[in-house]
Amino acid sequence: MFHGKTSFEEARQQMVERQLAQRGIVDERVLQAMREVPRHRFVPEDLWDMAYRDTPLPIGYDQTISQPYIVAYMTQMLHLSPDDRVLEVGTGSGYQAAILSRLAKQVYTIERVEGLAQCAEQVLQDLDYRNVLVRIGDGGYGWPEAAPFDAIIITAAAPEVPPPLIAQLAEDAPLVTPVGPAGYQELVRLHKRGDQTQLEHLVPVAFVPLVGEHGWREWDLTAE
Repeated sequence: MFHGKTSFEEARQQMVERQLAQRGIVDERVLQAMREVPRHRFVPEDLWDMAYRDTPLPIGYDQTISQPYIVAYMTQMLHLSPDDRVLEVGTGSGYQAAILSRLAKQVYTIERVEGLAQCAEQVLQDLDYRNVLVRIGDGGYGWPEAAPFDAIIITAAAPEVPPPLIAQLAEDAPLVTPVGPAGYQELVRLHKRGDQTQLEHLVPVAFVPLVGEHGWREWDLTAE
């Protein structure tokens, strides 16, 4: 069991070295962000002792915080620069947004579950991550008035990449998302080049479904 700040910091350093650096996460800015952001603050307090394990964890509302490696991998695939403006769909606990906030100029994040969005916003404020804006709504529609974005990350799985999000990408900007049915998907990276899109297939993953007009509808989920 952890007791005090030092133990959490030690666990975080071990997480970075053993789960990330030894498994292909080579972007030093991503590794540093993962060293700095206190993952335990983004899970229920009774799970703090498990916060730095190599596993997703429940955060309520049938949602999860992703495995640290997946957070780092998806972030690395965005190739962020300090002046970038990033859209995240699926705020969840706020942990991914916190990581992005250490790497980009501004993060816009959307969560459809009001309780999760409010909790995430509070933790982000408590940790003084001031360059994150949280919105409650259907993330499949994106954040059009703030577009275009230098990168988009979707942390819930849709049947296909939502067209409004592709439209909100800047030219040649990356979009990273899981695509596929509930329970098993493939992580893909998309670049928009003019009227064309280039799609790369990355790794198999399992994310919670993106529910909404451009994701899975409630009756689709019950049929899975």
